Amino acid sequence: MVSRSYSNLLDLASGDAPNFGRERKRLPRVATVAGILTDLDDENSVSSDAPSSVSQERMIIVGNQLPLRAHRSPDGSGGWCFSWDEDSLLLQLKDGLGEDVEVIYVGSLKEEIAPSEQDDVAQTLLETFKCVPAFIPPDLFSKFYHGFCKQHLWPLFHYMLPLSPDLGGRFDRSLWQAYVSVNKIFADKVMEVISPDDDYVWVHDYHLMVLPTFLRKRFNRVKLGFFLHSPFPSSEIYRTLPVRDELLRALLNSDLIGFHTFDYARHFLSCCSRMLGLSYQSKRGYIGLEYYGRTVSIKILPVGIHIGQLQSVLNLPETESKVTELHDRFRGQTVMLGVDDMDIFKGISLKLLAMEQLLTQHPNKRGEVVLVQIANPARGRGRDVQEVQSETKAAVRRINETFGSPGYTPVVLIDNPLQFYERIAYYTIAECCLVTAVRDGMNLIPYEYIICRQGNEKLDETLGLNPSAPRKSMLVVSEFIGCSPSLSGAIRVNPWNIDAVTEAMNSALIVPEPEKQMRHEKHHRYVSTHDVAYWAHSFLQDLERACRDHVRRRCWGIGFGLGFRVIALDPNFRKLSVEHIVSAYKRTKNRAILLDYDGTMILPSSISRTPNMEAVGVLNSLCTDPKNVVFLVSGKDRETLTEWFSSCEKLGIAAEHGYFMRTNHDVEWETCVSVPDFDWKCIADPVMKLYTETTDGSSIETKESALVWNYQYADPDFGSCQAKELLDHLESVLANEPVTVKSGQHIVEVKPQGVNKGLVAERLLEIMKQKGMLPDFVLCIGDDRSDEDMFEVIMSARSGPSLSPVAEVFACTVGRKPSKAKYYLEDTSEILRMLQGLASASEQVARSAPQSSQQVIIDRE
Repeated sequence: MVSRSYSNLLDLASGDAPNFGRERKRLPRVATVAGILTDLDDENSVSSDAPSSVSQERMIIVGNQLPLRAHRSPDGSGGWCFSWDEDSLLLQLKDGLGEDVEVIYVGSLKEEIAPSEQDDVAQTLLETFKCVPAFIPPDLFSKFYHGFCKQHLWPLFHYMLPLSPDLGGRFDRSLWQAYVSVNKIFADKVMEVISPDDDYVWVHDYHLMVLPTFLRKRFNRVKLGFFLHSPFPSSEIYRTLPVRDELLRALLNSDLIGFHTFDYARHFLSCCSRMLGLSYQSKRGYIGLEYYGRTVSIKILPVGIHIGQLQSVLNLPETESKVTELHDRFRGQTVMLGVDDMDIFKGISLKLLAMEQLLTQHPNKRGEVVLVQIANPARGRGRDVQEVQSETKAAVRRINETFGSPGYTPVVLIDNPLQFYERIAYYTIAECCLVTAVRDGMNLIPYEYIICRQGNEKLDETLGLNPSAPRKSMLVVSEFIGCSPSLSGAIRVNPWNIDAVTEAMNSALIVPEPEKQMRHEKHHRYVSTHDVAYWAHSFLQDLERACRDHVRRRCWGIGFGLGFRVIALDPNFRKLSVEHIVSAYKRTKNRAILLDYDGTMILPSSISRTPNMEAVGVLNSLCTDPKNVVFLVSGKDRETLTEWFSSCEKLGIAAEHGYFMRTNHDVEWETCVSVPDFDWKCIADPVMKLYTETTDGSSIETKESALVWNYQYADPDFGSCQAKELLDHLESVLANEPVTVKSGQHIVEVKPQGVNKGLVAERLLEIMKQKGMLPDFVLCIGDDRSDEDMFEVIMSARSGPSLSPVAEVFACTVGRKPSKAKYYLEDTSEILRMLQGLASASEQVARSAPQSSQQVIIDRE
């Protein structure tokens, strides 16, 4: 069922977005009116077949904000001055892309630019900085950023459910519409500068999660990567989002999706499995999702820091002066440092409670240990931010009043903005860094702390350290931040457990010096080798690998709105034309027709598995044509198939995937494979029963020739896990039995060796050959992996004696997906329509035959 949450939201769009080439320098403003979208649901997407005009490799980096600082000109002219924002990750990652890669930035500006100035600003930024600004009207930006991003996505991705209006707020569709509108504006800006056959596009973070759909809609073969810098919640949290499917499908329009940790990636894959029915595979170290013929790769690599920038700030005289000042200020005291944004997820209040408990339980630490808490201004706004601020200030005041003394302030709260060099100075003098966030995507504070503790000669002199002495540092980090798995030498804590945090703080203070040095060396080695350049280079390498097959794939788009996706298949794989096959059908005389039942003649999701009257009527019409030999192939047992198709007297039926077979209603069933006994069932059945008892929603189907364990109605993750265990278990206990254990779509099956649907195809061709009917027309239709055996036999028979040299072979699968078949039809209704066309052709010939005979008699008279 299509979600109401704007599967056709993109119908708001109308018209075609301009595709400006690279030679265009003047960039027009796009969509300065809230809610206006363009080029969303044009029926035919534009292919990217235009020749490249530039040979240099180019990367278009798209983020919510451009890596720029802006301010008004000091000369009073009223113009704008721009400079690079050296702290921006988007700017820093350029170091990993190589000097031969040209980088174009697309994003918004922090400052509001008047509409009359936007064209000139856009021109300046493109020519001077290679930046393309997306100008978002203030009211639209507020709904987009402070509304949907900060009220819905950000809390949810940090595991906060909107259980009340105060907690994130209820879902607001107008904010969702604003989110989509802004993403479309960004897409228009990318389209102005992209050369789709050559350029790579790298989209960053949750602000632009639907952008991949807009770009894939316009350019089916766009080389597109996405990196999520926030956590991705578990499926139980994410599934509460009303637009959950739209966001997942939008992300799957990327070629590569990056996450900081395996946990985040695992949650995303679980959501894809539970909500979209997609399964992933790990092959040679790479994780991939098959999505309509495209492989969407998953990248797991935490981002690093720009070490060169930190070292340059460490070398500044301002830093040296600040370090001297702080060294004198905290002389004789041990400084523990916290650096956090002032928001509800950073756990500042929990850290303060632990500090209070430390001073309570260890009186000897009073006067000696100081916690410096730097509280950066919150990026969001609202009552929750105000509550965090008031709670933090109250806790600091309480601790200082209880444990403070003249010359000693236990907690120093710095809630005013600091210069970067000032923060660096605090890192340098701190003996321990505390990060107790209850949920955070990555958090690079510990990395920066490690590099700063490495110091340099000038700072060593300032601090009175021996330049040749080993460095030391201590980290106490939350288990719930992205960098935690990378810092194996840190003391990991559950920030909600105040006792554990207190104990960790005390342990960090009393750890022996050699151990502090060892931990620091271990961390420094990792941080210095896994910097931001390493991260960016690795991502680009994987993006190139994920996109290398684009050129040789046939691509076309299907679906409307945010349900749009691209089918990418082999160039020889095409839709079966009804006119084409009917034409071939009419001019041939010996026809072999093989039809799968489940998923082909009947919908796989249908509750009733019995054939409808239309399907039975079509089969009867085909069977009455003497030129046809028709076989129905199914995994069902023979009694069921006999009952269902009792009216089709000339229909050949293969039951239990080909183990039983009969050519028509009047002959006895025969077995295609000789099986001496089924004693193995006594071994397999108890094992399957064990897994059925422990897997709610699973069941056992007992056939004459096989046993099938079905977990279609079980929990997807648990069912899949149990299926793997069952497969291994059965293979182990049945190792010496003449059976095959196979897994399929929600099943694990045990059947005699050699039994498969390919046997039916071979037997059919053999029967026709014995009757002197060398097939010159073969139609084989199936929908799942078990039918691939039939396709393989039919396709390989083209070069053998089983078919006429001029035989026309139509191997057709249901749905557009990778297959050994060369043709596809979309669904069961299209298959029945095609078969009805063949049946009508037979009936037409049958009706014309008596008339022809009568005409001959009249002529003779």
